[in-house]
Amino acid sequence: MDPIRNPYAPGAGQRPPELAGRDEQLRAFDVVLERVVKGRPERSLVLTGLRGVGKTVLLNALRSAAVRRRWGTGKLEARPDQALRRPLSSALHQAVRELGHPDPDSVDHVLGVIKAFAHRDAGAGAGARLKDQWNPGIDAPAVRGRADSGDIEIDLVELFTDVGGLAADVGTGIAVFIDEMQDLGPDDVSALCAACHEISQSGLPVIVVGAGLPHLPAVLSASKSYSERLFHYQRIDRLARESADRALTAPATEEDAAFTEEALTAMYAATGGYPYFIQAYGKAVWDRAPRSPITLDDVRVATPEAESELAVGFFGSRYERATPGEREYLRAMADVGAASEDPAVDAVPTADVAAALGKKPQSLSPARDALLKKGLIYSGERGRIAFTVPHFGRYLREHAG
Repeated sequence: MDPIRNPYAPGAGQRPPELAGRDEQLRAFDVVLERVVKGRPERSLVLTGLRGVGKTVLLNALRSAAVRRRWGTGKLEARPDQALRRPLSSALHQAVRELGHPDPDSVDHVLGVIKAFAHRDAGAGAGARLKDQWNPGIDAPAVRGRADSGDIEIDLVELFTDVGGLAADVGTGIAVFIDEMQDLGPDDVSALCAACHEISQSGLPVIVVGAGLPHLPAVLSASKSYSERLFHYQRIDRLARESADRALTAPATEEDAAFTEEALTAMYAATGGYPYFIQAYGKAVWDRAPRSPITLDDVRVATPEAESELAVGFFGSRYERATPGEREYLRAMADVGAASEDPAVDAVPTADVAAALGKKPQSLSPARDALLKKGLIYSGERGRIAFTVPHFGRYLREHAG
């Protein structure tokens, strides 16, 4: 098969040639956009799931849907070491520019509020000096007395109110897309929930669309008890067999190629229906197959190459971020999971991991906490932990001795 015509795209956040299995989410979001513009009550949206299920791809697709409806949009990726003010200011700056509001004075006023919000840091000293060096790229002068109190909760409500009013003037809305939302700091999460709550009550056309790991709902709930009713949560999971087949066959058809039924069955068994794995295996199989249709033998020949690529780029890169002590903890998690009576249950008890290592649970807290912060594991419920990456346990048992 011609490698130049290979249609598959295994990349972080890279849209696949066929966005299969996400039609329901796209249709539901179109309804949200229409309702918000018409002043109907609607909740912001949170997408959750493991790494490799396509959360970022779907987030980008939802943003494209908003752009097509002439909404103002901005996107940011949360990081544990960064406060919300500056990346959110950049995102809203872009959103306001996309609105195309006809009154330059109104636009400059809101841009001035965004600038004031960006420059207002509660800290002093080194933090203040960094603030002076950073330029949000906004030409308008900062507006004093608006979104600059230093209290992130107050400032964010005022900021969303002003950008929402600007969007309402032109009959559209503002949508802020936040990837890796679980990495927001506690104060920023609390402020974001409060601002979404206030805006939803006022009926202004502003929504937040977040994406994050499976424990994100617990992060939001710990911040504000009403967050359960504030957001519409959608669990993004692996694809069903029919959608997984479509993710492979639709791009192949565009290139005048096909898969045999046996090959598709083998591909689903190998990938588990996870979108990232589908693209990785699809690319390897295409490059190895001598001709169309792609057969079961082609899948068998290409599987080692796909697994080797994933072992280095997808699994290995994450494993390398862990210290020796943390790697020991990860391997123990994998062993406990393999010995589980119910392999469908991903989470394992922390007490069992400690027992496997022959140590007291308290002594392992530093390693566990570090892995949580690095995003390699998550805790969806008290006393249990799971890998954020599908098939990571299998990788550890086979490659990380």
